[in-house]
Amino acid sequence: MHDSREKVVIITGGSSGIGRCTARLFASHGWKVGIIARGLPAMQATAQDVRDQGGCAAIVEADVTDTAALEAAADSIISQLGPVDVWINCAGTGIYGRFDDVRENEFQRVTDVTYHGTVNGTRIALRHMRPRGQGCIVNVCSAIAFHGVPLLSSYAGAKGAVRSFTQAIRGELRLEKSHVRICSVFPAAMNTPFFSHALSHMGWPARPAKPIYKPEVAAEGIWLAARSNHSELFITGTTELFSLATRFMPGVIGWCVSQLGMERQLTRDHRAIELCEPTLFHPSDRVRGGRWPFNHQARGWSIQVWLLGLRQAICMRIRKMLRMTH
Repeated sequence: MHDSREKVVIITGGSSGIGRCTARLFASHGWKVGIIARGLPAMQATAQDVRDQGGCAAIVEADVTDTAALEAAADSIISQLGPVDVWINCAGTGIYGRFDDVRENEFQRVTDVTYHGTVNGTRIALRHMRPRGQGCIVNVCSAIAFHGVPLLSSYAGAKGAVRSFTQAIRGELRLEKSHVRICSVFPAAMNTPFFSHALSHMGWPARPAKPIYKPEVAAEGIWLAARSNHSELFITGTTELFSLATRFMPGVIGWCVSQLGMERQLTRDHRAIELCEPTLFHPSDRVRGGRWPFNHQARGWSIQVWLLGLRQAICMRIRKMLRMTH
């Protein structure tokens, strides 16, 4: 990523939440942004965000579970913007409810979008990046990949698979001595429309478990991951502590997670109820922003991300100074 042309990023699931915030952030740094999602009105809103930042946007409707449609969408964006430098797999969906209450086709759909969608995106990105010998793929995972949470069995399984899949592909790229990189990022609970889009069998809409962060924090972590050599990046200190605790105190964490129960994962907030619109099988006709009604409880900062950004800035400064001396 050292040539002089403008860089290109493609984001699946870029029509709301983390994906939309990430598109806006890349555009603010002068990148061209390609958006792939199902809902045209929401994608148009994201494209406007990109243009408001002075960036160039291309949008194409496609379901990440449809490999042919996804590949055609990628080809269309590349023909408009140029070769892809960074591909971000951000599309995901979930269902809240007891395993026995989740229908087989619902469970399959969550797996197809959240896991197979990431696999499909990675395969297509590699087809474009391998011949050029450069590029970066960022797979948006979740803290839930370290320990499953009750009432989220389909989503937990899919995110656990995303992490293992990414590790396997990273190993293959190393065997090839390829300069293409692949990274997983692990956000904590984010205040995004994911919860209004998620199907709930709990009788009430779902809500993020505390501590909650604003999606701009996740976007900043993704930006850092795309420009660094991290193989796995914890977007918040909460996620990193959770990862360590599951490794060294699995029994304690298992008990703590089980205490979440149903009440702590649902909300009776009237705003959340009004916004509830499951999009498991069909895209939303509404245009959603990056956030959900719990913004007043969400943190807009992360010490972890700040330290990672500081470290990256120092390293880049040192490299620049070394190049100047030579």
